[in-house]
Amino acid sequence: MVITALLAASPAGAQTSAPPHAWLFGAWIGGLFPPPSAVSAQECLAQPVVIFTRDIVMRATLTDQLYTQRLVETARSTGSGFEFRFAQSLPIAASSPFSQPPSPGETGFGCENPDVLHVQRRGENEISFLGCPEFPYPLVRCPAR
Repeated sequence: MVITALLAASPAGAQTSAPPHAWLFGAWIGGLFPPPSAVSAQECLAQPVVIFTRDIVMRATLTDQLYTQRLVETARSTGSGFEFRFAQSLPIAASSPFSQPPSPGETGFGCENPDVLHVQRRGENEISFLGCPEFPYPLVRCPAR
């Protein structure tokens, strides 16, 4: 009987809760341009604009073929979405000998603070970045395959 009680208690204690931003995990399209009204999973996943993971948020830029990656320092749920605070960016070297290194503002999302991102949840599969002029349009989640 004691063994049964221990076995029953152990899975509940071993479970870890998901991070507050788990709903965002995955690939998103739009933001830089209006999101398409219909897109297949293959088309969307071929070049997403933003990718959210547990520890990193990646974004595409118009001027570089590589994604800008930001390490999540904290993520918290707000009344209308989520707030991310990123670890301070390290200086980035130029991607080629002929290009200029990006300015410190280019490591963020074009928001008032490059180390903070406010995400507004607009619908079941739609978000927007508040106060980020580089993302004037909403983003939509890439559909499952």
